[in-house]
Amino acid sequence: MKISENIKVVKESFVLKIMIDRPEALNALTSDMYDAMSEALEGADVDPEVRAILIHGNESCFTSGNDLLDFKERPEDAAKSAFCFMVTVSQLTKPIVAAVTGPAVGIGTTILLHHDLVVAGESTSFMLPFVNLGVCPEAGSSYLLPRMLGHVKAAELLLLGEPFNATAAREMGIINEIVPDKDVFARGMELALKLASKPPAALRLSKSLIKKHSDGRLNDIIKDEGDLFLSLLTAPEAKEAFAAFAEKRKPDFSKF
Repeated sequence: MKISENIKVVKESFVLKIMIDRPEALNALTSDMYDAMSEALEGADVDPEVRAILIHGNESCFTSGNDLLDFKERPEDAAKSAFCFMVTVSQLTKPIVAAVTGPAVGIGTTILLHHDLVVAGESTSFMLPFVNLGVCPEAGSSYLLPRMLGHVKAAELLLLGEPFNATAAREMGIINEIVPDKDVFARGMELALKLASKPPAALRLSKSLIKKHSDGRLNDIIKDEGDLFLSLLTAPEAKEAFAAFAEKRKPDFSKF
């Protein structure tokens, strides 16, 4: 079993709870964390004692996205782990709920597109900063967001990479509901328990029907995004963006 001290996994009342817990780094995700979550999700999907899955961060943050140092030091391994996690979430047959607090950056937002129910706190913020980091969208977001929102809104989110709040996320259909920050985890568990109480075969088949017409194309898109993401990750623009982040300065893309 792949182990990460920053990923806590608990089974409770037919719900598998996965907690991202790396508060000192705003829950930035490393390859080890991705591997641990992928293994937990793969196991849950075939475990008869799990009927629903709940993912959440800690009280202050869902995730600030990829750990840039991890991606800088070992780009191929980190990207492989991240995209394996994306594919695993997108192919789950059991329902998955997200309870989101604080920042949800990069994959912290795109992975929500593959959840069945999402509840967020009042102060939650979302952002898709891929272009600003010299990379491209991932987790199928370049395919899903234009179909959800239309071209111009998807372009606004993915090309400008500016933050948006929970109200905007709900209006766009990225999340289901907004609750007070202190109630996010309880409400997320309430929804997961409600799903876990449903007839399991009917639930899984219904989810399969909902996703049926996009799955084949989506898997290809996630792979294409992954290949482009990896090639951009080691290119000069991303190196400048990552260096600027480490040096706490504004990146200079004028030379490219």
